[in-house]
Amino acid sequence: MGSSERLRATLKVYRNLLKAVEKHIGKEEHRVHFTDFIREVFRKNSNLECPKDPSFIQQRINLAQNYTYLLNSVHHHKDLLFSYNIAVDRSNEMTKVLGKSAASVGLRLPDVYQS
Repeated sequence: MGSSERLRATLKVYRNLLKAVEKHIGKEEHRVHFTDFIREVFRKNSNLECPKDPSFIQQRINLAQNYTYLLNSVHHHKDLLFSYNIAVDRSNEMTKVLGKSAASVGLRLPDVYQS
């Protein structure tokens, strides 16, 4: 694998991981440390010259792909539990749905539903 191909593969994995984190964990102020950590690790690893172990970069790419897959799978599993009404706390999910419904017609939720 050439260096340009490796760079393209790394950037694709990086983008996919950031998308999964922002989608499933969120972009709120108190959750920014997740994306900050990912950016820090990718920047640190991109500054490395060719490591002594040639498989080092491939291991890091695989780790990021696996973590992306884990995030997407856990979110999908949670959605399935909600759809089958398994004993999972749905109050936060219902508040989000109600908030989106109210926002779509230009309204806000009453204070009763605000967390």
